[in-house]
This record gives sequence, C-alpha cells and structure tokens, in this order.
Amino acid sequence: MMQKDGVVTIPALVDLHVHFREPGFSYKETIRTGSLAARAAGYSDVFTMPNLNPVPDCLENLKVQTDIIARDAVIGVHPYAAITHGQRGAGELVDFEALAPHVAGFSDDGRGVQSEDLMREAMVRCKAVDRVIVAHCEVDSLLRGGYIHEGQYALEHQHKGICSESEWKEIERDIRLVKETGCRFHICHISTKESVQLIREAKREGLPVTCETGPHYLLLTDLDLREDGCWKMNPPLRAAADRDALIEGIIDGTIDAIATDHAPHSAEEKSRGLAKSAFGIVGLETAFPLMYTYFVKKNIISMERLIELMSLAPRRIMRMGEPQSFVKMNLDKHYIIDPAQFISLGKATPFAGWEVYGQPVWD
Repeated sequence: MMQKDGVVTIPALVDLHVHFREPGFSYKETIRTGSLAARAAGYSDVFTMPNLNPVPDCLENLKVQTDIIARDAVIGVHPYAAITHGQRGAGELVDFEALAPHVAGFSDDGRGVQSEDLMREAMVRCKAVDRVIVAHCEVDSLLRGGYIHEGQYALEHQHKGICSESEWKEIERDIRLVKETGCRFHICHISTKESVQLIREAKREGLPVTCETGPHYLLLTDLDLREDGCWKMNPPLRAAADRDALIEGIIDGTIDAIATDHAPHSAEEKSRGLAKSAFGIVGLETAFPLMYTYFVKKNIISMERLIELMSLAPRRIMRMGEPQSFVKMNLDKHYIIDPAQFISLGKATPFAGWEVYGQPVWD
C-alpha cells in the first residue's frame, strides 16, 4: 500500500457475490452496466450468482452467459454455476464435472439446499472437481412467510418476521457435512451472531470454511428499518447484538470477506414497501467508502484489514493468485451518497444521503 497526498494505491477490489441479472433480467442490470459500476468503484473482478434465465446449470445455458461476458464485461466477471438444476435447492444436481472447468464454483444463491443428503452429495462431487460451494444457507420451513427480521420492528409494525434460526441452522448442518466431506465451503452474507460463532468454531477445527458479510449488516439493524423497499434484503437486517457480533467477526478474522450481494431491481419492484418489494439492494458503488469511513476512519479496523477483507482474502478463497491490478483511492474525497449518480441500473440503497470518504482516482 502506497500513499501520497491522501491518495493510496491498493490492490483492486474483488467481490465474491454480485447479481448482474443477464441473461434473463437485463431491465434490472446488464453485464455491461454492472461491470462498469464495479470498475468505477475500484473492482477488478466480481463473481456472479446464477439466478438467471436460463439458469447456468448446464454447459449450453452457461454459454449464453459467458458469451455476453466475453462481449460486454469491462472487468473480470466470473460466473458460478448452480448446484441444482433450475437452481431450485432441491431435485437433481448439476453435472459438476462438465461445468467445473468453466466456473468459479457452485451456488444456488437465493435458495438453500434443503435436503441434507443432496447437499452431502453436492459436496462430494464438488470436492472431486476441486471447486468451492458458495452457499446461501436458509431453511425454508422456518421462513413462515417472513420478509424482515423477526425482532422488535416487526413486532411493533405488524410485519412477518424471518427468524435467525433459518440461517444458522443450515450453517450448522453444512459445517457438519464439510467435516464429513472435506469440501471447500464458502458461506454467503452471514447476518446472525449464531452464524459467526459456528464459523469461528469451524475455523478453530481447521475446516475449509470461509464466509462473507455485507456493509449493510455491519452498519444497520432492524431498528433502522423504514417502510420502504430500499430496506428489504435477504437475509434481513438483524438486531444490534447480531451487528455487534459481525463487527467482532471482521476484527478477529472469523469473517473473511466483505461482499456486496449487489442485487439490482427496477424502481417499480422496489416501490412496494417492505412486505411486497423484491429482496435486494445495490452495493458496489458504496461498499468501499462505507467501510473506509465508518470502520477505518473510526479506528475499528485498519486500512490493511480492509484491503484484506475486500481484495486479498477474496482472491485467496477463489485461488486467483497475487493481485495483478491496483487502484488509486482518494481517501480525502468527501461526498454524499446519491443513488441518482450510480452507474448501476439499480438505485435501491438504504445509504442514500450518507456522508462518506474515499473514491477511486481515474487518470
């Protein structure tokens, strides 16, 4: 890391978890707009989730996506294949052997794999082809129609809640399966204190388990919620005790990476309030300034730790080797987050109006 006159040169950022919506949902985002937004924010590489149409669950379907990437991406865009056909979290597993040479890993993000036997078999097959499973951990039977955290805000405002157990219970199961199979296992967007502790214990046992969380889970709680779709994401914003446990996790190394779960939707899809809006917010263009402003400048973590979380650790998890790209960040640049200025087609963020520091410098 080199610094001069408030401008620091750091390894380019890497995001393990984005949704670029193409093919199938290009009105929300495209490979081009998503990758332009990522590049403008300081990212050299991103990893895209498979909730697309067609779902990348076979080579023919994957090629639809990779052809668009080859044509339109302005940074490294690395696709995940689905774990199950149709990305249903159930049914038949994909052909891991056929897909492995062409993808970064396997994920059914948006759905947890519900069957223990099916997830065990997925891990066995994934380990055989030396790839990583990138898991959205969620027990469907515990959701009970919820759409925000089952906490104080939901109770006071008569909303249906999502319990914390729906996340950590499947993490608990999957860690046990990792112990059986030895599969490399990365856990998406953790949000609960129980998840942090389970992962901490798994790491103490030396299991090949890594995880990520997002800036919104570190900066917000369910008591910050408003009756606006910009505050709806999955998993939901949790309680203060969960946020505090996540902060401890980024400090002590339990949490490996900061990922955005960049999930753009149309303005109409996010205009239906908490109950009926689509799940998901955008994050590529706010992640670094938020983390720098509210964690590095406040001396909660060091700049070196932030680089680890947003660049170096994601590279290690995906076995990318040493950084080849670097970005200059003007740490003295002060501005207000304005979604109207986003390059991404998605504008939904709970951070509109926040004051931040830190912006890439483009020669």
